[in-house]
Amino acid sequence: MKVQLIDYGMGNLGSVKTAVGLLGFNADIVSMPKSIESADKLILPGVGSFNDAMVELKDHGWIDAIEEHVIVKQKPILGICLGMQLLASHGEEGGTTQGLNLIPGVVKHLRDLGCGERIPHVGWNDTYVKNNSSLFFKIPSGNDFFYVHSYGFIPANSIHVSSVVNYDQEIVASVESNNVFGTQFHPEKSSKAGLQLLKNFLDF
Repeated sequence: MKVQLIDYGMGNLGSVKTAVGLLGFNADIVSMPKSIESADKLILPGVGSFNDAMVELKDHGWIDAIEEHVIVKQKPILGICLGMQLLASHGEEGGTTQGLNLIPGVVKHLRDLGCGERIPHVGWNDTYVKNNSSLFFKIPSGNDFFYVHSYGFIPANSIHVSSVVNYDQEIVASVESNNVFGTQFHPEKSSKAGLQLLKNFLDF
């Protein structure tokens, strides 16, 4: 199986590649859209702002390539942290910006979601499974995962929410829709449960 990490200049690629390697798979870091023609699974990490990330994806030709391989060819994709937020229809960080629209929804600042806790949300938090979830196979609801973020994804349809975290308000922790998956937390930094989640994605 060929796993590829999309490098658009804003991803935490090294730790994700290492985590995938611990599961017995090799993950190639690819910086050219044409490279994903041979991919079986795609991972879209991300660190930074929604607006800047979409500019980088557009400028490097990734948007059309992702649409072709994920929507048309139905290749599974996992967005991590900012990568999950980019799956949305649009985000409000740095001004309203169109996202990849792979899972309809909007990304808003945690303050706008009613969160009164310290922002960014950083640290380990219990994460609770909702709806049917392929990502959380063999992972009990309430497991700890590691978070670093200031914005939250609100899917247009709640059926796409596969887990939540309570941080003053209920915040979406992961999303799933057919072959499209996303985690607000960092599975590659979340010990055994995180590795199991990555394995579940790779086994999908």
